[in-house]
Amino acid sequence: MPTLCTIESIKIDVYAQDHPPPHFHVRFAEYEVLIEIKTLQVYAGTIPPSLLRKVINWASGEGIQSFLLDNYLRLNPIRKL
Repeated sequence: MPTLCTIESIKIDVYAQDHPPPHFHVRFAEYEVLIEIKTLQVYAGTIPPSLLRKVINWASGEGIQSFLLDNYLRLNPIRKL
């Protein structure tokens, strides 16, 4: 589970062998949320709103969603059956 970025003690992680849809994990103290890369919507977990705003602002930056998706796909290659 590489930490791709740390924003004021908020860790942004992408896990290997993780489930779809492509997402990243945001961890801070006892909080964790999963955020879908394409929509930047939280689909699991909770985190204080002020911290979530910081993360969404960061993820909305130029090229960041591509960076996150590239790392998700690198760690979770699509398997052909």
